[in-house]
Amino acid sequence: MPWPGLHWCVCCRQGFNLLGREHAEKEEEESFELRNKDEVKNNGRRPLEVILSQPTRPTNGTCRLSDASDEMKSLIVKKSRPVLEEDPDVLVKGWLYREMSGGWCRLKRFWFRLTQDSLDYGSGPHSQQTLSSLVLTSLCCVLWPDKHTYRKTGYWSLSVYGRKHCYKLFTRHFNEAVHWACAIQKVIDSKPPLETPTQTLIRDIEENKFNPEVVDNIYQHNPILRYSESPLYAPLLPLPYGNLEHIHLRGKGYWSVREEAVRLFSGLQQLESVGEPISLIQGLLQTCLDLPALRDELYAQTIKQTTLAITHTSAITHTSAITPGNTLTQPQISTNSHANTLVCANGQVSKEPATLVLENTHSLTHQLPQTNGRPHTPIHTHSHTHTLMQTHTHTQSQTRTQVHAHLRYWQLLTCMSCTFLPSSSVLKYLQFHLKRVQNACVDPEVESYVWFISEALGRTRGRDCVPSWGEIQQLMRRQELVCVVHYPGPAHCPLRISSHTTASQVVRRMRELLGLQDSLNTFALFEQTACWEKQSGSWEKLVGGSTIIADVLTKFENVSTKGSDGQKRLCFKLHCLMDTHNISAGSMEQLFLYEQCHEQVLRGQLPVCEADLVCMAALRLQAQLGDLSAAPPCPPPEQLFPTSLLLRPASAAATSAAAGAPSPDTTSLSRALLGSLWGRKQREQEEECTRSQRKEEAAAVMAAVAERWRGLSGLSRADCMTAYLSVMQQWAGFGSALYEVDLYVSSLGSFSGRLLLGVAASCVSLYQPGEAEPLDSFPIGQICSYGVSDPHTLRISTGDRDLLLQTSQLTEIVHLMNAYLCATRRHLGKGDVTVTMETHPKLCNPLLQLPSHTV
Repeated sequence: MPWPGLHWCVCCRQGFNLLGREHAEKEEEESFELRNKDEVKNNGRRPLEVILSQPTRPTNGTCRLSDASDEMKSLIVKKSRPVLEEDPDVLVKGWLYREMSGGWCRLKRFWFRLTQDSLDYGSGPHSQQTLSSLVLTSLCCVLWPDKHTYRKTGYWSLSVYGRKHCYKLFTRHFNEAVHWACAIQKVIDSKPPLETPTQTLIRDIEENKFNPEVVDNIYQHNPILRYSESPLYAPLLPLPYGNLEHIHLRGKGYWSVREEAVRLFSGLQQLESVGEPISLIQGLLQTCLDLPALRDELYAQTIKQTTLAITHTSAITHTSAITPGNTLTQPQISTNSHANTLVCANGQVSKEPATLVLENTHSLTHQLPQTNGRPHTPIHTHSHTHTLMQTHTHTQSQTRTQVHAHLRYWQLLTCMSCTFLPSSSVLKYLQFHLKRVQNACVDPEVESYVWFISEALGRTRGRDCVPSWGEIQQLMRRQELVCVVHYPGPAHCPLRISSHTTASQVVRRMRELLGLQDSLNTFALFEQTACWEKQSGSWEKLVGGSTIIADVLTKFENVSTKGSDGQKRLCFKLHCLMDTHNISAGSMEQLFLYEQCHEQVLRGQLPVCEADLVCMAALRLQAQLGDLSAAPPCPPPEQLFPTSLLLRPASAAATSAAAGAPSPDTTSLSRALLGSLWGRKQREQEEECTRSQRKEEAAAVMAAVAERWRGLSGLSRADCMTAYLSVMQQWAGFGSALYEVDLYVSSLGSFSGRLLLGVAASCVSLYQPGEAEPLDSFPIGQICSYGVSDPHTLRISTGDRDLLLQTSQLTEIVHLMNAYLCATRRHLGKGDVTVTMETHPKLCNPLLQLPSHTV
């Protein structure tokens, strides 16, 4: 049967095609028709012109043959293939596949032509009929070919986004796909930028901002600039068709940028009716943080929705109070959101913006037609007046409700002004809008929002996070946030901050409050977890000086919402120890140094013997609790000793359990069952023995601590801290910040075991854990440069040698070395350090793209 063999051949051919598609990184150049309009061969012929001719015979033949050949030649008609008429407007043309939405064939082959105005395709090169056309403007986008699509489908694809259509084109040649993409992008770049009607009106307002009459006329005759209850069907500002930046965010549910702009306006209108607007405000701000192209659009939409609020608030303020001596004529108000004009009772249309105007009449009756020269007195005058007053009260209540709903837009604009800024053109329009509102509106609440937004626009920088729930609540009230900053010991300090306060400003205020302005040492803020982790450094992270504190508080709120272990908090601590010997006893600076040294002791990083640890534990108990006789119960040992001392490997467990091991005479199955049961029992016995032994060792250690504590009776807290620090100062590396690193050894070609990198003001040293003397030390004067070679490797150059250190705390190390160098230069009066931008090109995390610094 030939069918199995044929099937085998087809399968093999498809398999080889897939293998070639997967491994062929570079394609060989193949011929495809991509020619410019002036491309002509050197011989003067067009590319498709072919001339048929017969070869001539030599002249030494007979006359008969010569006559026959001449006769045959005369019968041969020279033919040529039809020459394609070159269209001078066509830039690029050729065959491409287009993805079709309907039908059984997903890809169809068409002849595409690119002109200066559009991308067209037809059925073939000879066809004059255009099947479809995509007009190219400055808002069109081109998605370039990627290898993922090629490996999946076998075609190189490019997508062209237009106003109404999207062409997804495919070709088998990478060079052809790139050529088409470059040509289309070049045409798009050559187009002048498009302007929407709103953008044109904004420019007109900017040009006539000193002419209030012209500006009022623009607002009056263009409803697109005023509040609207109708939905929005297109963006107010020009946005690209099929934005490319949202593709990596498609998992968040984003569509194209233009569709997201329409959804933003729908979310804006929901602010009027929603009970709790904070979640909706956070969603709108998060969308603009993820899609920066929408920031100007959201500002323009919010300005549009706050324009009518001016007239409403002024109407409430200027309306006259209803008194028994005044009878008000209720006007008829048009609900047309596009016209926004006032239709009065007499049928006249007001030319002013929609303002509620109430006319007063100084009589208890309406002016009605006269009868027999005397005014006709209506029946039930008092009841009619009472009904009219109730109607007015209801209308005034509705108006106030509407004004309260419009205040939601001002609250959103307040949050936006503290999160991100618009472009320069939209920012000028926003500032003009705020000034116009402030001049026209006398409502104090709206005026307070205008003042707050104007102040925020001058101080806002880019935020990394959406404001937290508590921050939005304070912004809606136009109040400051309360930030609790902890410092060594159980103390903490509440500070009032704004949405623009940075970490360096908080550090400066803390130094003033604690009297540390004259200290030579530098301080910083740290993100700290309340419960200490087992891994060193994992519970503490430096906060950069330019970091906005509100972003840090938002991260803390998100962590607490997710329910992760440990509660985050801000801690004010020593960062660079420039002077450790001239600290006065009992000062706040000594308390900072004492607490931070104790933290290093608990981490087990300092080379301190067990006898010194017992002495230091007794000194700490005396400083915290006082004399042993009147002291409360002692804290647990974990708060006095490093974990490595308490969890030392116990001695060999009782090995006598082997006497009860299963007998070798039993069968294999029973021996396996008994062995597993016995192994489990043996492990439980070993763990119980280890726990009991550790309890005994901890009791013995605490007994030694109590004995030393008893001998410290009467010692003051300041003296205890001084004695504690004197024990620490016996180590030559006192004052160094220690980080766990791996050193690269060139002879081994790999990184060595775990070491400790000590960074101090005078030198950088490498220590073996538990050793007091450094393995190697490099003074600051010998370090030529330092920087990042990859996301986890620090390179330190010392002239004749380079150190490669691998660590997970790379950012903290570089920040500390930068701080030491800046502090040294500042104390020496030499200004700041010189920075040379030498970063690794493959770094993905922007926080790790730290420059190399020339010392």
